[in-house]
Amino acid sequence: MTDQNRTAVFFGGVVPASPSEERLAEEVGMVLASHGFTLLHGGYNGLMEAAARGAAAKGGTATAVTLADKHAEWGEFNPHVTGEARLPDIGARLNHYLDAADVVVAMGGGIGTLHELTAACYYAGTIRPVPVWITGPTALRLLAYLRRNDWLVETPTRPLGFLRPAATAAAFAVQLQELDAAGDAGEEPQVGKGVGA
Repeated sequence: MTDQNRTAVFFGGVVPASPSEERLAEEVGMVLASHGFTLLHGGYNGLMEAAARGAAAKGGTATAVTLADKHAEWGEFNPHVTGEARLPDIGARLNHYLDAADVVVAMGGGIGTLHELTAACYYAGTIRPVPVWITGPTALRLLAYLRRNDWLVETPTRPLGFLRPAATAAAFAVQLQELDAAGDAGEEPQVGKGVGA
């Protein structure tokens, strides 16, 4: 799983919950680029920009995936965007993200990020088992809430092994390395057994 043509989808809000979460997004972008991932994200500011900045610092690229008719309303892409895809509607945008994803990383954000995260969880649990990292304090609180209130319940037909909590960039890097090592050894990657949550 260590080829250089992999895609990481990053979901994160335009208003970081804290400077430390913004720094975490940048570090996650660095880790992804260091592992050969191309970054797909919304293309705008906040955590998306931080992740793209981190990827760029390690020679990675970031493609903005947005809606064709929202450019004037949503503004310019962040300066680290190297490519773009403009889709006609939300469904096409989500499909573009998820069909391309080798991994998904989700951090805190607003209702748009929540929509993207829940779509990723549904996709990974029912369509294709893409690893979904829940990263940073804000997203980890959401994950705890969803589990505690039975919004996320593992069943034989709805497995949750794709979920990987990571509180820090170091924990994320370790888990990504483990996933790569399992793929290189021809083993089934053990997703869902996150370290450092």
